[in-house]
Amino acid sequence: MKEIRVKKHRHRIIVIVLILAATGHPSVVFGQERPDPAALTATQQDAMKRFAKMDGIWRGSAWVMLSSGDKHQLIQTERAGPFLDGSVRVIEGRGYEDDGRLEFNALGIISFDPQTQKYTMRSYAQGQAGDFIITPTEEGFQWEIPAGPMTIRYKAMLGGGTWKEVGDRVSPDGASVRFYEMTLTRVAETDWPAAGTIGPK
Repeated sequence: MKEIRVKKHRHRIIVIVLILAATGHPSVVFGQERPDPAALTATQQDAMKRFAKMDGIWRGSAWVMLSSGDKHQLIQTERAGPFLDGSVRVIEGRGYEDDGRLEFNALGIISFDPQTQKYTMRSYAQGQAGDFIITPTEEGFQWEIPAGPMTIRYKAMLGGGTWKEVGDRVSPDGASVRFYEMTLTRVAETDWPAAGTIGPK
């Protein structure tokens, strides 16, 4: 009976350790110490400065190519700002019809992984979500979406209070067809999304 109780006790310990490890509990160490959270956050904050010029409220025009070949015009807005003490960036895009009806709404969260040294954007739009590699450039940034044999490539240029972004469908042979373009003007600053935090009292 004593041996059975010992085995049950060891089993409970193993289960507890596995649970703590899965939740990232700081007291669980498997052969190496956890990275310093402050150092990781500082690295992310520094990396996210590459996207700081998108911060603010933007408004302008956009068009998207329909399957008919016609260009559909939209009033486009974007708002962007830092979150989690500047370690990530959040962007919301809205496309409106001339009558003010919301036609398109998207949310993106850009983050940086210190281990892989890569930026990722988590995108939510039209009932779908995905993680995509996003790369800062001298002019702004670019990101791609795999679409079967095709690649959807977005390229943004920011400067002088203007945000221009284009979208192209790129075939395997490198030929591209433009299906989207927007040109926005920065109209205001914003404390979104960090504003309105809930304090301890």
